[in-house]
Amino acid sequence: MNEPRPSFDPSPTRPALRLPHGACDAHCHIFGPQVRFPFDPRAPFRPADAPKETLFALHALLGIERCVIVQSTCHGFDNRVVADAIAAKGGSYLGVALAPVTVTLDELRRLDVQGFRGLRFNFMKHLGTVAPIKPIIALTPLLVELDWHLQVHCDSSMIAELTPWLLRSAVPVVIDHMGRVDASLGLAQEPFRALLRLLDHSHIWVKVSGVDRLSRQGAPYADAVPFARTLVERFGDRSLWGTDWPHPNTPSPPDDGVLTDVLSQIAPSPAQRQALLVDNAQRLYRF
Repeated sequence: MNEPRPSFDPSPTRPALRLPHGACDAHCHIFGPQVRFPFDPRAPFRPADAPKETLFALHALLGIERCVIVQSTCHGFDNRVVADAIAAKGGSYLGVALAPVTVTLDELRRLDVQGFRGLRFNFMKHLGTVAPIKPIIALTPLLVELDWHLQVHCDSSMIAELTPWLLRSAVPVVIDHMGRVDASLGLAQEPFRALLRLLDHSHIWVKVSGVDRLSRQGAPYADAVPFARTLVERFGDRSLWGTDWPHPNTPSPPDDGVLTDVLSQIAPSPAQRQALLVDNAQRLYRF
């Protein structure tokens, strides 16, 4: 059986944009190495290794000093791969965990000590089954105990359906990748309007990551940039950005240097980039 090819560009360019001191990649992943951190036998996908050392080198190239690593479904509920990377960075990297809705407060406290700051739930068909939204929201009072947040990855068609539930969350809610809207459908499309309405509520946050996933034109993602820029303009105090490295389940890996340079269009002013990359991440994740 052939080994899977890496989902990331092995030779990203150095970005022209200089990021502010303390800039945070608020959304990326680590895969393996599988000899030490094997994949979950039920994993919906099995990527090539993308270990912490490669991520650390990328961040050095891009000028990123802080990071939030999101546990991947390929590793399931075994969060050791992320905990290992967090421990290697002495407080400048934190994590978002995966766990069942039956998780106990004691287990959450154990993860908190390791540097985790939230729980993520996926509502994407290609990532397998997920718990119903009702017990997920019922879990959020436990997250209050730790000052954690809830992170949601959903298809754009589900934003309106999930909204009444997300408004009941006892903790902040972070929406991944701008709700995965289709950039070709324009800013007036109903899923994006639903996302804007959701964000009118002060406990909802959004990640303006994934312009490469939204775009139907490819780099430099001119069709997707207006979505991210609109979110930063309207909700600049609750927007976050991340590389989404190593770009799982993408047919053609983006150049992370190019993705970083797109920030000059997403957040054109230094003040916007300071909020997006530094201040907001500090406030939500508590570095």
